[in-house]
Amino acid sequence: MIALSKDSEALARRLAEARHLPVQDVIKQALEASARSAGVLREAFEPSRLAETTAARKASIARIVAQVKALPILDPRSPQEIMDELDEP
Repeated sequence: MIALSKDSEALARRLAEARHLPVQDVIKQALEASARSAGVLREAFEPSRLAETTAARKASIARIVAQVKALPILDPRSPQEIMDELDEP
């Protein structure tokens, strides 16, 4: 059992009330968030967060692909013409 200071306990209780959660859950969530930001806890290995993390990565990749597709074509040659030029001595 870890003893919290009165200030820490009061803050945890206020946050728990605001989130309508038990104090233990609020403290655990805060510790997990801090551990994640410190690199101690990896989201990818948390089964409850794996699907959410994967979906966020897929969405991020989809945004990047859309941005690349929107870029102007700077070389009007066909891919074959470009490859042929690379193969020339």
